[in-house]
Amino acid sequence: MSVGLPAGALTLAVRTALDEDLGAEGDPTSRLLGARAEAVLVARGPGVVAGLPAVDVVLAEVRERLRLGPAAFRPEVADSAPVEAGAVLGRFAGPARVLLAAERTMLNFLGHLSGVATLTAAFVEAVAGTGVVVRDTRKTTPGLRHLEKYAVRCGGGANHRMGLYDALLVKDNHIRAAGSLRRAVEAARAAGPGLPLEVEVETLDHVAEALDLGCDLLLLDNMELGAMADAVKLCRRRARTEASGGVTLERARAVAETGVDFVAVGALTHSAPSLDIAMDWEAGGSGGLTPSPPEDRGSGGLTPRLPEGG
Repeated sequence: MSVGLPAGALTLAVRTALDEDLGAEGDPTSRLLGARAEAVLVARGPGVVAGLPAVDVVLAEVRERLRLGPAAFRPEVADSAPVEAGAVLGRFAGPARVLLAAERTMLNFLGHLSGVATLTAAFVEAVAGTGVVVRDTRKTTPGLRHLEKYAVRCGGGANHRMGLYDALLVKDNHIRAAGSLRRAVEAARAAGPGLPLEVEVETLDHVAEALDLGCDLLLLDNMELGAMADAVKLCRRRARTEASGGVTLERARAVAETGVDFVAVGALTHSAPSLDIAMDWEAGGSGGLTPSPPEDRGSGGLTPRLPEGG
């Protein structure tokens, strides 16, 4: 799967974030600051970088809303790069007002997405050599799913499905609603012909039933390690298997060694701690960055920007 970040999803997320932060008044604390400035983007802790494309999008959007000249950003690393504490991730030059108004939104995106990538990389390392693929889930922050799943890819993981629309996953509540596993599977296949199908199973009896129905991807939900290993043996050459539920970093290796093909880890997106990233002010020249002249292109007030489509 491509690591690329969908531009439309990023732009919409940035505009929503700036609507929250700039509101209708912009940044009055910085409004009368006319200086130009330089700054560096620094990782305070070790991790894997994700979200650098957000920097230029935030800077451009802030510049447009405040009607100021542009600020330049020169990245020193790329997304997916592992970095140590103190690493310089990039350099800024431009109007101080643009950098100050953009700072928190940029750091929020970078810290959160780099945190997701860093935790993913830790899980990938934990199962290294087993052939198991670490996958995410739909347990994402509302409005940030595409960005968070991009960060998972930056960390070396893989995406499961993007939403309900692009794959079939028959879970316990589907089975209860349909009255049986067979009815749930048949209904899903009829409603989504051609879509990949995965079935959640909790017991070895469920595994056998799903195999009899021709299901070729089984989600082994909250199974003990022994039962999981037995399920893998039942599925050999008939279906792939994915472990789900209670897959912690400490337990990931033991789960992988049962022979499953995938491990699903909701924590990648719902519990990843942010990577500490900061923008440090510097004094001096342009450092080789060449933003356009900083002339004010208007009154300096705020130009509201709503997401396209209202």
